[in-house]
Amino acid sequence: MAFRLIDVEKWDRKEYYLHFMREVVCTYSVNVEIDVTPLREQRLYPAMLWLLTDTVNDYEQFRTHLSPNGPGIFDRMLPSYTIFNKIRETFSSIWTEFSPDYGEFLRRYTADTKAYENASAFSPKPGKPENCFDVSMLPWLTFTAFNINVYDTGNYLLPIFTMGKSFERNEKLLLPLSIQVHHAVCDGYHVSKFVNTLQEKAASFSFRPNGK
Repeated sequence: MAFRLIDVEKWDRKEYYLHFMREVVCTYSVNVEIDVTPLREQRLYPAMLWLLTDTVNDYEQFRTHLSPNGPGIFDRMLPSYTIFNKIRETFSSIWTEFSPDYGEFLRRYTADTKAYENASAFSPKPGKPENCFDVSMLPWLTFTAFNINVYDTGNYLLPIFTMGKSFERNEKLLLPLSIQVHHAVCDGYHVSKFVNTLQEKAASFSFRPNGK
């Protein structure tokens, strides 16, 4: 992991960054439906975690973080995601090391979720890296809007993703996705590019276990 500090004085986004960090502290959510029809035969949650991470790593706006030394950009990100304890009816947040190879990522995901499936702690897996972004899923609920209210000083710049229950429409499998971002580093244009890229990646996704 590498973290490159931004020289705000030379940053072409300086005016926007300072406006949305000092004058109008502003986060916002965009809610979309992703066509995940090509993922019908896949395990949807890990496949979407991989697709989200792969797309996050394409765009600096989704890897920008405010450190004690100022804003900067991680060279790559990892997913920190929730898993559900069916007995306790509580969730835990764990993370998995990303791999550009989906088969390898799926192996790591499977090992992590198996290891912590009965966890009772909020963050049972130790050593969480700083370059993680948050993902959660509500597989019991199809929604058209979802908004997270982060009550901090307005300095949390990384994206937050929430997925809902997939559903059928016109012979397509659709997935609700809420994307929460900070306006200081990410405009609607950037979210639009992100969603379009994510959809393209989902449309071309193909994985056969053991090469079958």
